[in-house]
Amino acid sequence: MIKLYGFGESRSFRCLWALEEAGLPYEYISTKLRTDAADPASAQHPGYLQLNVQGKVPTLHNDGLVLTESIAILHYIARCAPESGLLPNASMDVYARLDELTSFVLAELEQPLWSKGKHTFALPAEQRVPQMLETAKFEFKKAVTTLDHMLPESEFAVADSFTLVDILLAQTFNWAIRFQFEVPARFVTLRDRHYKRPAAQRALNVAG
Repeated sequence: MIKLYGFGESRSFRCLWALEEAGLPYEYISTKLRTDAADPASAQHPGYLQLNVQGKVPTLHNDGLVLTESIAILHYIARCAPESGLLPNASMDVYARLDELTSFVLAELEQPLWSKGKHTFALPAEQRVPQMLETAKFEFKKAVTTLDHMLPESEFAVADSFTLVDILLAQTFNWAIRFQFEVPARFVTLRDRHYKRPAAQRALNVAG
């Protein structure tokens, strides 16, 4: 059975949501961040570090396979459950579009969010640069403007159906809202629409 180690609404939530959409059996293991390594549930515990040397989430473990990058985990879940439609049965052009949007979210949209996280709590205090926070706001606004031109005015990002890209977008904009970035109404609506899905609601209950 798939084991997913995660924490709340962090990047691991993408994977938990995908598991619910896919209908695959899994065990969710709530993992504490920024806690004492002596705690068996800590991401800094030696047992966990054997699976994920970075001491982060998510981590997926299944029959000897260990994955620690959320996008790789999303693709793995989608391929384990092709009937879910998380990866659509579509043309090469649609897949190229899916890959482009996925790359853009990772490289451009989420990076200012993670920059804020690093420079407010994740990095050691002596490594934080408070001035970086204004730069993060600038970069996020620029990325949102670009995405506004990239995304069609439709319910779903690609293929006229719900795919892993929709999970990625919704979770990233939820992250932005939680971190108090300025999110245009269009993308707040996107987040709200997808978070109403039964699988998303189940995942929220599991993540706590």
